Amino acid sequence: QVQLVESGGGLVQAGGSLRLSCAASGRTFSSYRMGWFRQAPGKEREFVAGIISGGSTYYADSVKGRFTISRDNAKNTMYLQMNSLKPEDTAVYYCAADQASIPGAELGSPSRYNHWGPGTQVTVSS
Repeated sequence: QVQLVESGGGLVQAGGSLRLSCAASGRTFSSYRMGWFRQAPGKEREFVAGIISGGSTYYADSVKGRFTISRDNAKNTMYLQMNSLKPEDTAVYYCAADQASIPGAELGSPSRYNHWGPGTQVTVSS
């Protein structure tokens, strides 16, 4: 089992930056497939970025070139560096983890992650 806690959210002006962190408990963090998702009011939870145990990264088209996902296995922590933020990035951001190996096409599906953090609010003002 792994427990996840996000931090780093807040209010920022359009064009600004934020860095989210996801701290994980447990001694097998390096073996987990990790992801960032977000959910805006009235919308479904959507995939933002993912990173597998080997370090390969994946991004939603809407954030490519602006967001960077990374992990530090020694610190049991995953990060999401968000640059050039837009008002449409406003949402609650969740980190997620799972150990199962899955096809790449399924990395963006929330149902393929069994462990979730409580979320952190990101608000981008125009």
